[in-house]
Amino acid sequence: MEYIRVTKENLEKEHICCAISNNKDVQVSSKKAWLSDRFEEGLVFLKSAERGKCFIEYIPAENAWVPIEAQGYMYIDCLWVSGSFKGHGYSSDLLNACVEDSKAKGRKGLCILAASKKLPFLADPKFLQYKGFSVCDEADNGIGLWYLPFETDAGKPQFKDCAKHPHTDEKGYVLYYTSQCPFNAKYVPVLEQTAKENGIPFHAIHIESREEAQNAPTPVTNYALFHDGVYLTNEQMNDKKFLKRVGI
Repeated sequence: MEYIRVTKENLEKEHICCAISNNKDVQVSSKKAWLSDRFEEGLVFLKSAERGKCFIEYIPAENAWVPIEAQGYMYIDCLWVSGSFKGHGYSSDLLNACVEDSKAKGRKGLCILAASKKLPFLADPKFLQYKGFSVCDEADNGIGLWYLPFETDAGKPQFKDCAKHPHTDEKGYVLYYTSQCPFNAKYVPVLEQTAKENGIPFHAIHIESREEAQNAPTPVTNYALFHDGVYLTNEQMNDKKFLKRVGI
């Protein structure tokens, strides 16, 4: 497999795997705009040269859009291999490339979010365990912070208190999200319109800065849905899934 590193220089001409379309598609344009601003912060986006979902995205943990304390670590935003790409060792290729690059940059290790059981849009815990990762912290909603230290004396990353105890005081359905996930540009407005048409209390909060993300009341910031203050899910929804969740 040939891999391509997406940079600010080739961003416009390369597909971004998680949303394969032209640059005029709102999902693609929002994700590319978000990536463009992150490259100077050390973000790396490595993907298959072939079109499809086969990529890894990572960034120095100090610049990650999640509420964690992980000084000196590299944080993996997303490692996604699906469809016909599964079962060929590409996940290992991408992770190994991340390990080598992170060591070369003097990082202490890697960290990533996952749950004890595989959840949509989060890393597979079985794969992480196989690769030597272990849980270093866990939030009340079952989302864990996993890490792979490069040295035995490397300190353990941890969640900030706001993430460890996810909660919001606002009533109704509250959605925190970022533009890191391209699907949000399409489906968050769909949920807002669906909620309005059905009289469902709904408030979408677009996290637009690293500072906001690092102090968000949830370990997962790219999509976190609450109801009456209680965390529900990180799974992106269309109108039908949302109405089913509400019970309509």
